[in-house]
Amino acid sequence: MNERPHPPWPSRLASSDRAFRLDEFEVHSKLALAIASGPGISRADLSRDTGFARSTVSQLVQPLIDAGLVTEHASGPSGRGRPSTRLSINPRAGLILVADVGASHGRLVVADLGQHSLAEHRFDVDLALGPNVVLDRICDDFTRMLAARNLAKLPVRAVVVGLPSPVDFGRGVCVRPPIMPDWDEFPVSTYLQQRLHAPVLVDNDVNLMALGEARTRPASQSPLLFVKISTGIGCGIVTADGRLHRGTDGAAGDIGHIRVPGHDDTVCRCGNIGCIEAVASIAALLRKLGQAADGHAVPTMEGLAGLIKARDQTAIRLTRSAAVQIGEVIAMLVHMFNPATIVLGGRLTRVSDDLLAGVRAVVYQRALPLATRSLLVESTSPDWHAGTLGGIVLAIEHVLSGHGIAAMLRGN
Repeated sequence: MNERPHPPWPSRLASSDRAFRLDEFEVHSKLALAIASGPGISRADLSRDTGFARSTVSQLVQPLIDAGLVTEHASGPSGRGRPSTRLSINPRAGLILVADVGASHGRLVVADLGQHSLAEHRFDVDLALGPNVVLDRICDDFTRMLAARNLAKLPVRAVVVGLPSPVDFGRGVCVRPPIMPDWDEFPVSTYLQQRLHAPVLVDNDVNLMALGEARTRPASQSPLLFVKISTGIGCGIVTADGRLHRGTDGAAGDIGHIRVPGHDDTVCRCGNIGCIEAVASIAALLRKLGQAADGHAVPTMEGLAGLIKARDQTAIRLTRSAAVQIGEVIAMLVHMFNPATIVLGGRLTRVSDDLLAGVRAVVYQRALPLATRSLLVESTSPDWHAGTLGGIVLAIEHVLSGHGIAAMLRGN
């Protein structure tokens, strides 16, 4: 009998990947992030939270003040009757630009480092025009927005772009996107950086929605899954510590191409058969509505919304059937990730309560009680845009990272 070979020894331990020395500006980054997390924090608070002596905190914070990134201001008398000095991120220390681009429309936001939106613009998107045309338009629109608000003289610290595609986050490129094949391996980050003269981060649009949703909720509501049901179907995954899980190649959460049984005659645009996106997305519902109408009318999203509002039996039946199929997939994700919260987003969730009700019923029925006893299943709020909020968070955390702080202090 062959004996099992002994494994390499010693095995890698989790703590062995961590350096014993912090990078040069990592401590400055931690302090800047702590300062940015509230309306104002004192040096004493930072000393207590970090364990550093107050003199050390003052020494580390001073370069951030000198660079104009942090401001200090009095917030009233302390217990001894002297004014208490508070530290805050200077919102005018720079701008961030966010482009949240979907399959048919997009939203541009200009924000300051205090996470305040200064300008917004919504526009229609035709991804089939190719990356050069779409990205050039985004750059031109940002330039006009900055000029219209007299913001052109402020430095742009970071740009975030969300795209409806698997994205290699490290390289800033789309990877084999089913709905936008001309974008495959196009250097989106490099192209925009040359036009906008700022660091550019490119991510999947649903990842940004998931991040925005998670960071506006209590930390106890993560892990969180954000499922977007629109032209396609995708999922963003936020871990318990509030970070995005992108996977090795950026394909984590690409649930639209999970196969569902009973649809072997339904071909997906990815080339496979029976994908949930080909069966239960808005595009699939519109196709089925057209078939039910015997081709007498070409259905649109607006037409579908009107039929649902009028409680058309065919539209309601198709929507409820889609909810069941999507719910089955989400129930599987519940067992895999055991999330605290599932949030549904996308155009279909905004026009039909039947979708949320159907998904929720299937998830609670199919998933085991242990995985659902504390589970929230909700729709995203219609009053704000999770994708742009997630883009703002991602951009500011990049600006306040060790590399971002280093660039700012060195005047780059």
